[in-house]
Amino acid sequence: MTSKTRQTRQDQPLPATRLRVVLAPDVPLGPGKADLLQGIQETGSISAAGRRLGMSYKRAWLLVEALNGYFREPLVQAATGGKAGGGAQLTPMGQDVLARYRRMAAASEAACATDIAALRQALAASSSPK
Repeated sequence: MTSKTRQTRQDQPLPATRLRVVLAPDVPLGPGKADLLQGIQETGSISAAGRRLGMSYKRAWLLVEALNGYFREPLVQAATGGKAGGGAQLTPMGQDVLARYRRMAAASEAACATDIAALRQALAASSSPK
């Protein structure tokens, strides 16, 4: 994919910045994990959140396990499936982590907006975003 056609998994243009916060060695928090947390919050399901992002159930579960292991308290609480069905929800800590990440990402985007606009103006015509 070229930078002109790069899009998020939900077919929306990428933001000009993509914040990745390294909280400790080997503990990154970026847009993919934040999108997974948001998907779980919105769907009540790890598998449904993963499908929305185009990832396998296994990949979504591995990311949830990693996220839960990063913090003193789990971010996602899952109920096992069965007759009554499973489900998942963000814990209060998960809601807090997601909200803080989204605030940091928005602040990063706002802080860079003027310089990004200037750099885009300097792009060659063939590289300019549509």
